[in-house]
Amino acid sequence: MGNRIRWAVAALALVGTLAGTATPAYAIANGEPVPDGHYRFSVKLTMTGIPTASGGRRNSACSGALIAPNWIITAGHCFRDANGVRVEYPVADLTTATVGRTDLTGTGGHVLTVIAVRQSPTADVSLAQLAEPVRDIRPIRVGTRAPKIGTVLRVTGYGSLTSVNPVPSTRLMTGRLTVVSVADAVLGLNGYAPQPDTTPCPYDSGGPYFTERHGVPVLAGVVSNGPSCPHTQVENAARTDDIAKWIFSVTHPRN
Repeated sequence: MGNRIRWAVAALALVGTLAGTATPAYAIANGEPVPDGHYRFSVKLTMTGIPTASGGRRNSACSGALIAPNWIITAGHCFRDANGVRVEYPVADLTTATVGRTDLTGTGGHVLTVIAVRQSPTADVSLAQLAEPVRDIRPIRVGTRAPKIGTVLRVTGYGSLTSVNPVPSTRLMTGRLTVVSVADAVLGLNGYAPQPDTTPCPYDSGGPYFTERHGVPVLAGVVSNGPSCPHTQVENAARTDDIAKWIFSVTHPRN
């Protein structure tokens, strides 16, 4: 089980205290802050009151992307029961999606409740349904072809700056990684820019990897797992091109 999966469900009991006494923690190790209004399809998932195996409750967070007016895509492991089994329902007492808000301390975008979940049968990918559709933000387009080795993908997320004492970000961050391998359901990536060790961190799980050809973002995968960040080893992304038909069948069902 990769480090990102372990940390994606780590407890956030100290977040409120830490946020009040330290400088903000930013997502994507050695990444860059996203300018206001850019990549508005990016999503912050907040889970409050997740049942634990001991009978208690914990809080957690993930990242994601809007792919249809009332659907977001994220990592499959972001929705797991007390036994660590991926499930097709919101496991927390409350799961909210903040869409289109670059700075989480601001008031832009939307904060909506997640009401349903669908899990990919083949990849670490899940789709979460929003209580209301988002009409003023263009969803990211889902690609249908695997990126070639050497392709540079951009990633966005609201995770931590580091794996050490991680705290979710209050601002959307971004970085770029290079595809180094393409396997069934998984892309292997290495950090590219701004630094060779630019990589996703805890709470970036589910964040979108995408190309930007001609300025149009096209989804290629989502953050799945990897070593402790920052690192120069291989980062794993769950492919989305090879499950595009399944994604469309969920987000655009035929009546």
